[in-house]
Amino acid sequence: MAAGPVSERNQDATIYVGGLDEKVNEALLWELFVQAGPVVNVHMPKDRVTMQHQGYGFVEFLGEDDADYSIKIMNMIKLFGKPVRVNKASAHQKNLDVGANIFIGNLDPEVDEKLLYDTFSAFGVILTTPKIQRDPETGNSKGFAFINYASFEASDAAIEAMNGQYLCNRAIAISYAFKKDSKGERHGSAAERLLAAQNPLSQADRPHQLFADAPPVPLPSITPVPPPPGMMGGYMPPPPVPPPGGMPPLPPGPPGSHPMPPMPPPPSNRPPMPPGRGFPGGMPPPPGSWMPPPPGMAPHGAWRPPPPGWGPPPPPRPPSSQPPMPPGPPPR
Repeated sequence: MAAGPVSERNQDATIYVGGLDEKVNEALLWELFVQAGPVVNVHMPKDRVTMQHQGYGFVEFLGEDDADYSIKIMNMIKLFGKPVRVNKASAHQKNLDVGANIFIGNLDPEVDEKLLYDTFSAFGVILTTPKIQRDPETGNSKGFAFINYASFEASDAAIEAMNGQYLCNRAIAISYAFKKDSKGERHGSAAERLLAAQNPLSQADRPHQLFADAPPVPLPSITPVPPPPGMMGGYMPPPPVPPPGGMPPLPPGPPGSHPMPPMPPPPSNRPPMPPGRGFPGGMPPPPGSWMPPPPGMAPHGAWRPPPPGWGPPPPPRPPSSQPPMPPGPPPR
């Protein structure tokens, strides 16, 4: 299981495993990470005097895809009660502590290191395992933790987005942590930010942070359809007013068709009006203004005799001498 020289390893397929308990050995690491893919070798540097490992190791896989898959499923799992840190070995060598350390307070006792890592790794690369301060005797959380980011952009985004938010039904408080051996000075100063700009963190190591919704899809432009010939503003023009006594003209046919000939006016069989009646000067009335009554019907306003069989009303009947009928029984 011992690894060969570092120059002979496939660095892209090698992962770094940190935060290991003293009970962990190379055989256990092999059995753990072989579940993610074929393992080539496992190496855990040891102290030359005590022959104990130093709390970290390296696992080389057969391919780079197996290494990436193991990082996704094995990072921050607990081994002997301690969460282990898993990332690419090449990234671990070049990540430098720039001072982007944040303090997280008012934590619920149920919050563990993996929940903190899964929550705050969305804002940037976390260099070390989130440190939850615990009671050394009981192991219970003291309610606060520290997270070390690889850039101030990530720590600024985490403070802006998560300060005052609820985590396990508690509103957490986030700010920059105090520096060690300093009198009330916090991380995030202008000097630290200037040095952090020179951190050789590659863009490939930055996590996927595009969690917002996709940009809105532009609606397809609808080209207005021009109205057919003869329409004004999308409405058909009103039909022309027919002449007095005439028929309304037919609507125009489709383009290319032959127009219909106009219909002749209806024949007039009306007798001429006798002179002296109707309009002055013996002028004939306009068409459709007067029609003679049918045969047997008197003109309007003249007395009409009653139809045959209609005479004066009959005389009233004399009163009857018979006594009235007694009333019948009441209805049941």
